[in-house]
Amino acid sequence: MSKVIVITGAGSGFGALSARALARAGHTVYAAMRDITGRNADRVKEAEAYAAEHQVDLRTVELDVLSQESANAAVATILAEAGHLDVLVHNAGHMVTGPTEAFTPEELAAVYDTNVLGTQRVNRAALPHLRAQGHGLVLWVGSTSTKGGTPPYLAPYFAAKAAMDSLAVSYAAELARFDIETTIVVPGSFTSGTNHFATGGHPAEQTVVPAYEERYAGLMDQVSQRLAALAPADADVSQVADAIVEIVDTPHGERPFRVHIDPANDGSEEVSRVADRIRAEFLKRIGLEDLLAPHAESA
Repeated sequence: MSKVIVITGAGSGFGALSARALARAGHTVYAAMRDITGRNADRVKEAEAYAAEHQVDLRTVELDVLSQESANAAVATILAEAGHLDVLVHNAGHMVTGPTEAFTPEELAAVYDTNVLGTQRVNRAALPHLRAQGHGLVLWVGSTSTKGGTPPYLAPYFAAKAAMDSLAVSYAAELARFDIETTIVVPGSFTSGTNHFATGGHPAEQTVVPAYEERYAGLMDQVSQRLAALAPADADVSQVADAIVEIVDTPHGERPFRVHIDPANDGSEEVSRVADRIRAEFLKRIGLEDLLAPHAESA
């Protein structure tokens, strides 16, 4: 059945690809992004052109994950236009690269604000409606860095994605009795096809950087090259969008808790399998096994 879906950070990368793929699959999709009348105006036009060319229901909505007011307004717009909301996709994120020491605490907090607190703002806007209707799917786009290989110079991003993953895991149990399902999609290190590295930030204060450059000269380029070398020739970011479509189209209650799309195979899937098994076993040990799957519960 056709669903109403909102995807945060859908101006480019995984978000834009997933929005288009879900629209092609027959869903009403709101590609959420900030500043749709300013710097993202061209992306709005691209989405409109895509919708017209492919005759799909792809829309855009203003949503800045750094603002609770913006999140509230975006959800209100969707409900006013579509009447309901079925799927929330947490995709918005920001990457920074550089020696960890070089970043100020405030810069780390800013990465956390986008990648973690942004999901909380959107949840607080959307979950009351999903809970009231008694069904829904919250889909989180994570990172294999949470439990897999972690090359250096990406620590603020990795730390934030790990925090988001922990939040998603806790939310899964807390939403289960409202019959709201959770899936965590875990992309690997796709080094092309997204703007993560191209638009990534760097430490503003550069005094520490030269000391690291002496001993780690060209490290970020080396990491990118070596990650790219690990990926098979057929690795494509569209695989992430395809996986998201498959999850959304899976019947309610049958969706997987975690799905990896990791061409480089950095070990995250293996570690996650153990972690998720232990989580399930622990909830059973304390008599809360019903929290492992969504189900309707009488108030």
